[in-house]
Amino acid sequence: MSAALARVTVVIPCYNYGHYLPAAVRSALEQPGVDVDVIIVDDASPDGSVAVARALASRDARVRVIEHEQNRGHIRTYNDGLAEVTGDYVVLLSADDLLAPGALARSTGLMRRHPRVGLVYGYAPEFSETPPPQLRARAREQVWKGDRWLQRICDRGTNLIVNPEAILRRDVMDRLVGYDPDLPQTADMELWMRAAAISDVGRVAGPYQGFYRVHDANMHLTDYRGLLTEIRARRDTFTSFFDGPGAGLPRARERRDAAHRTLATEAVRLERVARAGGGGLDPELADDFSAFAAETWPGITATRLWRQTATRRHRPPGALRRAVESQVTSVTGALRWRRWRRYGL
Repeated sequence: MSAALARVTVVIPCYNYGHYLPAAVRSALEQPGVDVDVIIVDDASPDGSVAVARALASRDARVRVIEHEQNRGHIRTYNDGLAEVTGDYVVLLSADDLLAPGALARSTGLMRRHPRVGLVYGYAPEFSETPPPQLRARAREQVWKGDRWLQRICDRGTNLIVNPEAILRRDVMDRLVGYDPDLPQTADMELWMRAAAISDVGRVAGPYQGFYRVHDANMHLTDYRGLLTEIRARRDTFTSFFDGPGAGLPRARERRDAAHRTLATEAVRLERVARAGGGGLDPELADDFSAFAAETWPGITATRLWRQTATRRHRPPGALRRAVESQVTSVTGALRWRRWRRYGL
């Protein structure tokens, strides 16, 4: 293994996030133990973001700027930046997010010790103004065969990676080509699945690896509102992957069906919460969740969960039922989150 510093290119797409840009760039350039360069791709921001990007580039030769003359959308912006990568490892960091101190050295160190690992992630807590202080925790490495990790994402039916903490080998990214424009909401999840199909997956546990900023302009809050839209997008992702690039994998159809079963079950549970008026869900969406479940996995109609739910569809929920549904949803969600936080799966 070469003693030379790992070369990492951090691609930062930006649209109207110029006020966040200096912090994102600084979090990349100040990474210790790695050789970093930054590519900012401004997607014709009307807020003056490109002027901020140019100023950052003028002060540090490691920063360069790609300017779109016309707005091309976030997927094209991502891919234009990725096409210019020169490092041996690549990170796509949203302009409103941050890398945690030491994150890149930990991730590239794992990949150097495990040459078959092509994708590494970790834990990236949410923040609004100031990120939380770094945990004083020893870094631990977890490595899974890509096939096993892919099976787990099918069993969970959801994305396991937040995004600012994810890093890919450049040769793996080159084989992946980039993000799929046909999946604008879940293109990152589909990319991780394609990576797992051709390489192993690693995770750095313990310290924070990134910080995900929550604010009113988050794309998932402005462009893709609603759990129903989100769960449909996840189904489309599994269908697209296993009918496309993952079609030749072992048990591809079985895994796609497993993901669909998981999503159908989730939809029925969301239906119950909506009918009970819990979780902030619009009760009028209950029938839509039910229809989605039956369409995604027709076998759901033969399950005990479906039958129990069916008996409640024409009975207005009482106060006790609303309270129980809310508590069950809260506890179930908390348990799933704790498992994911600890094990990354």
